[in-house]
Amino acid sequence: MFEKFKLIFLTGRPKQWTKNLVVFAALIFSGELFNLGLFVRTLLAFVSLCFLSSSIYIFNDIVDYEKDRQQPRKMLRPIASGKLSRNAAFMGAILFLLLALAFGVGAGRGFLMGAGAYLMLQLAYSVYLKNVVILDIIAIALGFVLRAAAGAWTINVAISPWLLICAALLALFLATAKRRHEVLLLQSVSSNHRPVLNEYSLELLDGITGVVASATISTYALYTFFYRAGEDYFMMLTIPFVIYGILRYQYLIHTKKEGGSPEDILIKDKPLMIDILSSGFWWQSTFFT
Repeated sequence: MFEKFKLIFLTGRPKQWTKNLVVFAALIFSGELFNLGLFVRTLLAFVSLCFLSSSIYIFNDIVDYEKDRQQPRKMLRPIASGKLSRNAAFMGAILFLLLALAFGVGAGRGFLMGAGAYLMLQLAYSVYLKNVVILDIIAIALGFVLRAAAGAWTINVAISPWLLICAALLALFLATAKRRHEVLLLQSVSSNHRPVLNEYSLELLDGITGVVASATISTYALYTFFYRAGEDYFMMLTIPFVIYGILRYQYLIHTKKEGGSPEDILIKDKPLMIDILSSGFWWQSTFFT
């Protein structure tokens, strides 16, 4: 029984939970990170999203188990390898969904609305959108936007449209890098795993990555200009952190041939982690100057 629960937990991909940290964006950018009450509400929202995303990952693996068997890395997943039955996995997905609801109630009605929209989007992605070229990576980016918006609705603060655009562009950048890694890894057998990969080429994905990276930096720079227009431009000093982070990630996907698992890069690449943490602390320092 313990082994089955372990397999269900692993199928929920806990390493991917780092993506849900975007729910803290509104708390950080509103300068309320050290507000205990709002922090607890956001923490509940984060835990809820972690369980919700695990439920979706399990559902996705149930749907794709035959295709996953043809992919070198995904064939080792519990469902694809046959170690975990689809029935047991489905029950695990329901359990994760109930846990998400339990914690989500504590985060408030605003969060539940955002989480519900995110759930609908992810189900549409698992069933259809992931098979449509361009729309697949746009759907991934929209998922990040919904999580960021859910974080704002959790603490009842207005979230800047500039921040939402930055989140969408950054997510689109990461999603494109992930597709590039899949095309590079699977190459001639890519269509056997996911037909939509046949619609992509390295040249196309490199072009999209370059455009989105430039747009992300430009949009963030404009955001800092308008953040406290007429008062001070202290936030402009965070632009170098964003530029370094984008260029560092470009280096990792082109030179180190990474990009398939953004969550692994975030944890394992120390320069990138230091850059992100430094940027976050700099943001908070602006509210005490």
